[in-house]
Amino acid sequence: MSLAIISPGRDPKEWIEVIKNEKPDLEIQVYPNIQNPETVEAVMVWQHPPGILSEFPNLKLVSSMGAGVDHILTDKEIPADLPIVRIVDEKLTWSMTNYVVMGVLNFHRQITRYQQMQSEKVWDMSNPEIPVKIGVMGVGALGGDVVDKLRYLDFEVFGYGFSEKPDLGYPYYSKDELEVFLKQINVLICLLPLTSDTEDILSKDLFEKCNPGTYLINVARGKHLVDNDLIQALDSGQLSGALLDVYRTEPLPTGHPFWEHEKIQFTPHIASVTNPQAAAPQVVENLNRMQQGKELLNLVDRERGY
Repeated sequence: MSLAIISPGRDPKEWIEVIKNEKPDLEIQVYPNIQNPETVEAVMVWQHPPGILSEFPNLKLVSSMGAGVDHILTDKEIPADLPIVRIVDEKLTWSMTNYVVMGVLNFHRQITRYQQMQSEKVWDMSNPEIPVKIGVMGVGALGGDVVDKLRYLDFEVFGYGFSEKPDLGYPYYSKDELEVFLKQINVLICLLPLTSDTEDILSKDLFEKCNPGTYLINVARGKHLVDNDLIQALDSGQLSGALLDVYRTEPLPTGHPFWEHEKIQFTPHIASVTNPQAAAPQVVENLNRMQQGKELLNLVDRERGY
């Protein structure tokens, strides 16, 4: 048995070191130098070339190298009965929450505005705080922690998702209540999984339902956002600004209008980065469970998309 790692553009060295420490006898093959595809029973992937998994005739397990699995589920050549697992890491949650809280506080306390005034040598003490009511789209492991921490800071927070979630302890709106949800808030945070239902959800239609001046934070997936619709909403004033960490194409092309838009701040997909030291042992545990015929950890429900 061998494990194939397929992560174009990413150096898997640290992953290999941790996995070898946990399972010394495991053979590891790294794409594109896979010499014995017939021995591969498990693959660990991130943004793999679509269709490549069909090259492994004895494949029994697909593991994402992160919490997201949309890059796997979009590969229609993966057999429907092939198990897919993902990484669940408390550090991912911690990092994501810190990033989102930073974005909310930056908007609330107008740090970007004051940085601009500093560069212009302007002293203006007016309106130092913008009152905020925060909406979190997607209140699973990541979004739920974001909600908890923002509520701890005494912000008013509302949740939204595509399934019923009773007794959350805060206002929550389900799929058919999007417009009602948006009317409660002026900071919109997207932490939805990427599914057929949520792709392109951050679009002109949604922005028009927002309260004027709403601030957007997208830390979920680039395909949630229709780029041109965001620019139009910012230029018209319907949205007051945006903080982005994910994009349809990564790295963001140098000619993309996000680079120079004065109302957009962005970071290069670093809000929450998988730590191999924490994640690789989960991969090994699932390899062992696969070999022993035991229930897998963090198994993905394909119908739900996560």
